[in-house]
Amino acid sequence: MELPQFTTATLEWVNGYGTSILIALVVLVLGWILGKWLAALIVKLLPNTKAFDDTVAPMFGELVRYGVIITAIVIALSGLGVQTASIIAIIGAAGLAIALALQGTLSNIAAGVMIIWLRPFNVGDYIESSAVSGTVKRVGLFATRLRTLDGLFVFTPNAKIWDATITNYNKELTRRLTFKVGIDYKADIDLARKVLLDVASADERVLSTPEPVVYVMNLGASSVDLELRAWTRTSDSWDTRMAINEAGKKALDKAGVEIPFPHMRIVAPELAPK
Repeated sequence: MELPQFTTATLEWVNGYGTSILIALVVLVLGWILGKWLAALIVKLLPNTKAFDDTVAPMFGELVRYGVIITAIVIALSGLGVQTASIIAIIGAAGLAIALALQGTLSNIAAGVMIIWLRPFNVGDYIESSAVSGTVKRVGLFATRLRTLDGLFVFTPNAKIWDATITNYNKELTRRLTFKVGIDYKADIDLARKVLLDVASADERVLSTPEPVVYVMNLGASSVDLELRAWTRTSDSWDTRMAINEAGKKALDKAGVEIPFPHMRIVAPELAPK
């Protein structure tokens, strides 16, 4: 084909389809922008309703976003003259190809749905598993975002969390705190028990029901091992643990209850047995 003929044919094609292609591109861009905007709006507004919370909203927002994008693609293809039946066939074939190529991604989506449905944790809970540990910041369609105790950002696929045993430190309203203390064999067990119970009872965050108890748990090689068990609200557990650790040590020292520790005896060479 000679250049003038090619140019003429190109201009005819542009005149015939150029406008439709431009409209299709505009629809795709608007769909992308609208989907992103609606997702952000949903994440912001849904937690204010009773039916949704901070855990559900992000995933629902992502579903709406991808739904808008897919709708925009369908509209754009229709504007280019592609028949609806053909569009459905294309989407079906693409979906099958994507499903085969991205099986791991689909498992993450399924795991995310199960997490939202069964709620082993919510946004704001501190969780621990063989895969990850940290405070949940967001549960997405594909992955969960967490923040560790030392402030690190963790991005974990949903399937990794779902396939592991999950320990949720915030699920229950109350938690038992356990304090292990070793005292000297010559120390008065009853006195040590009273000191530890007084320390626990003096802290207002310690619950009276169940009441604090102290058991002799073990007769060790160099100490009698006591265990103080006290219950507190989950939200107070960390601060209460730190406070009782310090107060218990001071109270035992004041009462004269000795806490044994390993000793090392160093013998001068000239005094060592020959």
